[in-house]
Amino acid sequence: MTSVDKQTRGREDVARRLLDSAHTLSYDPAREVDWDTPLDTGHHGASPEWSTLYGTAYWAEMTPGQQRELTRHEAASVASTGIWFEMILQQMVLRDFYAKDPTDPAFQWALTEIADECRHSIMFARGAAKLGAPAYRPRRLVVELGRAFKTIASGEAAYAAILVAEEVLDVMQRDWMRDERVAPFVRTINNIHVVEESRHMQFAREETRERLKGAGRLRKQINGLAVAVASYFIVTSMVSREVYANAGLDAERAIREAKANEHHKSMLRSSCAGLMEFLGSAGLLTRAAMWFYQRANLI
Repeated sequence: MTSVDKQTRGREDVARRLLDSAHTLSYDPAREVDWDTPLDTGHHGASPEWSTLYGTAYWAEMTPGQQRELTRHEAASVASTGIWFEMILQQMVLRDFYAKDPTDPAFQWALTEIADECRHSIMFARGAAKLGAPAYRPRRLVVELGRAFKTIASGEAAYAAILVAEEVLDVMQRDWMRDERVAPFVRTINNIHVVEESRHMQFAREETRERLKGAGRLRKQINGLAVAVASYFIVTSMVSREVYANAGLDAERAIREAKANEHHKSMLRSSCAGLMEFLGSAGLLTRAAMWFYQRANLI
């Protein structure tokens, strides 16, 4: 068996394992999540420690009710940003597997992942609505940049960007799903997403490694920068500036203190330690890329 045959066999084995896992452990959010019980405003929407204002002077001045209201809006904003990126992800994966061999387990896994993402997006949308939040969207510039990225990104650039978005969400949601201060239905949503996204992250890592085989330094420099730029706009769009006014806060002061909040920056950096190690080992953590990761407080 040639080295190429071994690589193909290994990729197929990974896809089969993921398909088996999806068959064994997948969820139907329409039935698993308690959509009928009215929202209990005594709960947070996310772990308070993940709030953009946690640890600031403004947070200390807020009443517990205001803090809970803010985390509910922040969680809804993160969910809405997740929907936006999941739509980008689905289009990139569909384009990548267009007209390829449908008997290939990787092809079948790709369709399984897209089906998962469709359910996740509906789940996030219903969750945000139940939290009593409006529709939060990235800024128009970011939406248009996302439109361009999903059209032109391919190979390792597409899969590494998918991995960044999924990894950052994964770490914070693992905290939220275990936190009894968080609304029970939000914890269920996070649990479903964490379980099913773990398979997506494994696939994204495998595809990134696979596409980078034989890649030269220039290609890694270009794609490393593309992934970093995409990551910057994804992460900085997670919590909309509109959440503060909608939570009844002084938006100008809240934005100012959130920007300077070292606690939140530290939370983001710690959540991305493993991700940065992977990107470094793949040759995608270039000097130019690091500038954008530092600006997004991911490193």
